[in-house]
Amino acid sequence: MGILQHVEHQISALNDLIKINNDRVTGYQKAIEGTEEQKLKKLFADYIEDSKKYIGDLTGHLHFLGGDPASGTTLAGKFYHTWIDVKAKFSKKDNVSILSDCEYGEDVANTAYRNALDDKELIWKDEHIVSILSRHLKELKATHDHIKELRDSSIALALQSKKVEKPVIEPADTDINN
Repeated sequence: MGILQHVEHQISALNDLIKINNDRVTGYQKAIEGTEEQKLKKLFADYIEDSKKYIGDLTGHLHFLGGDPASGTTLAGKFYHTWIDVKAKFSKKDNVSILSDCEYGEDVANTAYRNALDDKELIWKDEHIVSILSRHLKELKATHDHIKELRDSSIALALQSKKVEKPVIEPADTDINN
């Protein structure tokens, strides 16, 4: 692979990561709209800000490489967000399903970053961008784990609230004289 092709490959990979972060912004905006819980709304807003910072980091390196940043989302993200919209219209959104959707989005983001760092054709010669991508991945992993923990807690809470006391069964009235 020639130097120009190598740079174009890096630009393409960074733009894919920008699109993934755009997907995260859209996903967390939908999550904010779907929950009534203020703590979750705040958390999701923080994750939106994280993605915007990541986009800024990636854009800076793109400019260094001579590339222009992508502005849209991934095709998979568009399909996923459309599916979430359709699903929301036909079912009640609860925190468990919202957090499950967020966890899925975090899985996608983690995989994209891991793939960019592990891609053998993307020989990242600039340690600065490797450091940025590694930091993003570490933070995304922590976000994923936190979302998963919140989801698991919400599941446990939902199961606990649905527990019904053992019904009291009264003996049948067998007095046939009444």
